[in-house]
Amino acid sequence: MARDDPVDDLVIAAVNAIPGWTERSLQIVAIEEGRTNRNFRVRSDGEAFFLRLAGKETELLGIDRAAEHEAARAAAAAGVGPEVVAYLPNLGCLVTRWIYADPLSEGDLERDEVLRPAVDAIKAIHAGPSLPSSFDPFRIVEDYRRISEERGVQVPEAYHDAHETAARIEAAFASDPMTLRPCHNDLLESNFLLRDGHVWVVDHEYAGMGDPFFDLGNLSINNALSDDAQERLLALYFGEPTDAHRARLKLMRIMSDFREAMWGVIQQALSTLDVDYVGYADKHFSRLEVTASDERLARWLADAEEPA
Repeated sequence: MARDDPVDDLVIAAVNAIPGWTERSLQIVAIEEGRTNRNFRVRSDGEAFFLRLAGKETELLGIDRAAEHEAARAAAAAGVGPEVVAYLPNLGCLVTRWIYADPLSEGDLERDEVLRPAVDAIKAIHAGPSLPSSFDPFRIVEDYRRISEERGVQVPEAYHDAHETAARIEAAFASDPMTLRPCHNDLLESNFLLRDGHVWVVDHEYAGMGDPFFDLGNLSINNALSDDAQERLLALYFGEPTDAHRARLKLMRIMSDFREAMWGVIQQALSTLDVDYVGYADKHFSRLEVTASDERLARWLADAEEPA
């Protein structure tokens, strides 16, 4: 077995637990980009795999590893995710086949030839089988605050105004709630892979039953979609978007940044990785404040109360 640091006993235990791998010649290389987990590329006999070891206490982030596994399998079955090779819950290990494709870069989703297959992939995820957990952005920010304070992390003052805005958004959505669907809930650029016009979606650890508009808003703001691209996103997803669709997308962009900001706060209490979580939280709180101060907010809230 070829290895490079930091491959340690936990990695070796996971590799040895995968049926058939102890007899193979393996090359294991650490991937440095992760913000929550430890990730590795494993090469063997002309094949390549992605091996993920869960970070410490990730259940406090709202991650359900069983739901992640089921969501990953469903995405693979729908043709929009890599094949799941192994799942070792006792070791916090998930192994998928490596996809030779490129992650999206900022601006890619402005192009129809990328936006269309990305929306198709999201729709396929939303049409999948039910998952054993739920994802509620309105509750998760509250959970992150509680846990952060219990762990001695000071929650920024910006939380309070953001929480008031979130309560108004939740009330607007409650007038005509969407049917819960399997959602990804972490649609960053790096979680889309593109090759030859086909898009795969990876990293389903926040998957759960939720409001599809969170995925759409999350996709929209994380990938800096222009107003024109947001309109095309809605048209590709719904066919004929309504003012209620437009409003809910705008409002969930706010909730996406609130969730991301508080994720940066709670990670200050949980993570041992060398990541600037303070800067991450500040970035998303700042963008949230700009979006929430938009003069159109009252209209979005009113429109969101209409049937979607």
